[in-house]
Amino acid sequence: MITKNTLKNWQSKIDDKKLTLGILGLGYVGLPLTREFASAGLKVVGFDIDQKKVRILNSGRSIIKHVPHRQVKQMVKSGCFGATSNMARLKSADAILVCVPTPLTENREPDMQFIIKSTETIAKYLQPGQLIVLESTTYPGTTRELMVPILQSSGLKAGKDFHLAYSPEREDPGNKDFSTRTIPKVVGGLTKTCRDMACQLYNLAIVRTVPVSSLEAAEATKILENVYRCVNIAMVNELKVVFDRMSIDLWEVINAASTKPFGFNPFYPGPGLGGHCIPIDPFYLTWKARQYGMPTRFIELAGEINTNMPHYVVTKTMEALNECKKSLKGSKVLVLGLAYKRDIDDLRESPSIELIELLRQKGAKVDYNDPYIPKTHKQRRHDLGMSSKPLSAKMLARYDVVLISTDHSQYDYKWIVKNAKLVVDTRNATAEVRRGAKKIVKA
Repeated sequence: MITKNTLKNWQSKIDDKKLTLGILGLGYVGLPLTREFASAGLKVVGFDIDQKKVRILNSGRSIIKHVPHRQVKQMVKSGCFGATSNMARLKSADAILVCVPTPLTENREPDMQFIIKSTETIAKYLQPGQLIVLESTTYPGTTRELMVPILQSSGLKAGKDFHLAYSPEREDPGNKDFSTRTIPKVVGGLTKTCRDMACQLYNLAIVRTVPVSSLEAAEATKILENVYRCVNIAMVNELKVVFDRMSIDLWEVINAASTKPFGFNPFYPGPGLGGHCIPIDPFYLTWKARQYGMPTRFIELAGEINTNMPHYVVTKTMEALNECKKSLKGSKVLVLGLAYKRDIDDLRESPSIELIELLRQKGAKVDYNDPYIPKTHKQRRHDLGMSSKPLSAKMLARYDVVLISTDHSQYDYKWIVKNAKLVVDTRNATAEVRRGAKKIVKA
């Protein structure tokens, strides 16, 4: 029950470190959050249905590259963190952050099964006074329309007996300039008290909170951020195709345009979109907009352009092989980089996976190398069943073409070009290579 002292008592509990935080989902969002709250001295219980993941974390080892083993070991050793698959322990949490995936269905519609199942689990153990915060990126209206009815099936009333907020994750793995702690948190609540409680909680571990007027405003904020990037990346991807026909180097043009001190922000082309946000989240908005009879042609066109980029890269690879009097069918192709972007171990929605599958469909014999992903794992829609091949001069020379899909900084591109027969570069990674440039094709 909300009283005049609710916020005061909540803040006191945070200040005294007597609050227990539950984080549901210990992946690329949940684990970095766990680190920040545990580092701030809060007791954090991590919940995940993957028992293997739970065992690894409790042993003091990490499961993702940008949260080092030593940090997990310290959290466990200090007693601030423990992982469990026993969902009944949700009862003991004062606040629960929900960090679960929000993928698309085969028809490019929101797949809400993980949010629904998580909310049903929380409802089963929901206690009066608990704060529930959804972090998963989703369409405006999810928290209110989907979560409230499920949680209230417990017999407790939202905004009165328990508190509900939304604060979108803003993780950017591999970003050396910003971390979970230094990226401001947008927060919206079912009520003002719900929002203020969530802000008080995040203020313990995050440098700044940005309160907004509603759940929907917070949900829409994250969608806007990702639509902005999706549309601009689509623009440069389309220009890459156009300028290639004109024999103009788009990367040179972008670098020149970036010298303008106002009115221009650089975006760079690639083999397609990757990660859990940009390839998916804009379609959450297009789906929701249809319920209001509103077309989102601009967003859908951007999605179409970005989705087609792996096909463009494969076509450029075929053309490059043709120039060498070779067919793609039967050729040996080495894909460099499986992660969706540089220097991370995250392959969610990676265009490299699409490239490998397209190349295989056309009869190519495909291998990959990625220093951060020694083996592929089964995903919701893909199961490549591959292992990273070690790089050597002799090994590179065996392939008909080396396809640079992810520009990891660990790669020596001068050495790669020297020893490869043919290089297709989708990231402009070989821009500084002069000797052997004739065997480089940009795609």
